[in-house]
Amino acid sequence: MTQPPESRAFRELREIVAAGRPLLYVRTAEESRLLGLLRQAAAQLFPAPVPVWTWSLTEGLRRDGEPAEHPPRGARAALDAIATSDGPGIFLLRDFHEPLRESAEVRRRLRDLYEYGLDRRTLVVLSSPLKTIPEELERTLVYLDLGLPDLAELAACLDTAHTAAALDEATRLQLARALQGMTLDESRHAIRRAIAARGRLDAGSIPALLDEKRRLVARTGMIELVPPQTRLDDLGGMSLLKQWLAERRRLFQLRESIEHEIVPKGVLVMGVSGCGKSLAVKAIAAAFDLPLYRIDMIAVFSGRHGPAEDAFQQACRTLESLAPAVVWFDEIEAAIQGQAKEGELGRIFGFFLTWMQEKPRGLFVGATANRIDLLPAEMIRKGRFDEVFFVDLPTDDERIEICRVHLARRGIDPSGFQLDPLRKLTRGWTGAEIEQCVVSALTTAQLQDRPVTDEDLIMATANVVPLSKTMKEQVDHIRNWAYDRAVRASPREGRG
Repeated sequence: MTQPPESRAFRELREIVAAGRPLLYVRTAEESRLLGLLRQAAAQLFPAPVPVWTWSLTEGLRRDGEPAEHPPRGARAALDAIATSDGPGIFLLRDFHEPLRESAEVRRRLRDLYEYGLDRRTLVVLSSPLKTIPEELERTLVYLDLGLPDLAELAACLDTAHTAAALDEATRLQLARALQGMTLDESRHAIRRAIAARGRLDAGSIPALLDEKRRLVARTGMIELVPPQTRLDDLGGMSLLKQWLAERRRLFQLRESIEHEIVPKGVLVMGVSGCGKSLAVKAIAAAFDLPLYRIDMIAVFSGRHGPAEDAFQQACRTLESLAPAVVWFDEIEAAIQGQAKEGELGRIFGFFLTWMQEKPRGLFVGATANRIDLLPAEMIRKGRFDEVFFVDLPTDDERIEICRVHLARRGIDPSGFQLDPLRKLTRGWTGAEIEQCVVSALTTAQLQDRPVTDEDLIMATANVVPLSKTMKEQVDHIRNWAYDRAVRASPREGRG
């Protein structure tokens, strides 16, 4: 029988135990998950199984699985008990950041335990949802940020569900991917909800799991799971971008078996507002058949989640646990330029550029910008993104195609319309303005309780003043800047 894959968290724990490190500080809010990992370590990582002990301020020190024999005692007393214990063992000290911060005695006793632990094969694990390591202990403690569970842990969680015994490997992997980004406790709740809805756990449970994840991810206030409502066919025009995506899709699927430099990292999509940059990123997710997560840059800089640079790093680290996925940084230059404090912008961009190089292979970044000329030069140089695409005002043929797309999306057969007159009437229009024209024509027909006609579409064009006229100077500036600096998403047409 094939052994199940080892989780990332247990592999890190194995390396720490193998190195003989006696003091470990684990940052996590998942105490039950950490205890499970330590039980597994106690059974597998020592020459013979060793006991696991737990301590908390409310329950004192007790052997795992047994009732407390003595009244709760303080942190110093717990450390003294560990120092006089017989033989090897694992000691989990919960919420130990407070004693560390408040007591010099506790800090000194921990340094003593470092020497004791080296000889006795004792592992003392300090756990806390916060990272609080005093300076005098920085070189003594090993720090581990547990992070969110990976696929191996989530698959093991699925195996504990009583209806999961008959799952085939492909379905099991699909379900585990749907749970990525949740804690183990959140995953268990999502699994129970899915079982309650259908009476079993199978491939049909994925929408319920994704719905639960959507609510949990949205709770962060900075990350949104975008529903998969866009198909590649919904993207009117942009044939060169579509061709590029089709070529890179296969490379992305082979990401674990090819050189890291070849794996597609992401694209920066710039262009005139309303020309489909957001739709292009949604189409990337559809082309790669991956979930799409949008980073709310306004929320990052709002201050509601702490300093902007800390919030941004936290959001990026959370995204790492959601791979594989497409990550959407929407209008990155507008949010940053409008709200960054002095010095903050450089630090955030510095982190972002490093993160782009080091992020997991399974994350593909789609960033959008209206004014790419406002971004630092080092962000758009070759090697940061795979390509910088410029989405221009749609060509004559693309405007007709976009009109057909919006009619079809509303259940109307576009083949029954003569759309050629719109080529001239909509020249200089954005895709969003064409959509509004279709909506206006449908509204007129609906108010008169009749089908929409060619005349409705033509009359609706009279009510739209395109952005290329109202904001002519700004639109021309964007187009001129991108003319020979970016790859076009569509074939070039005369610059009218």
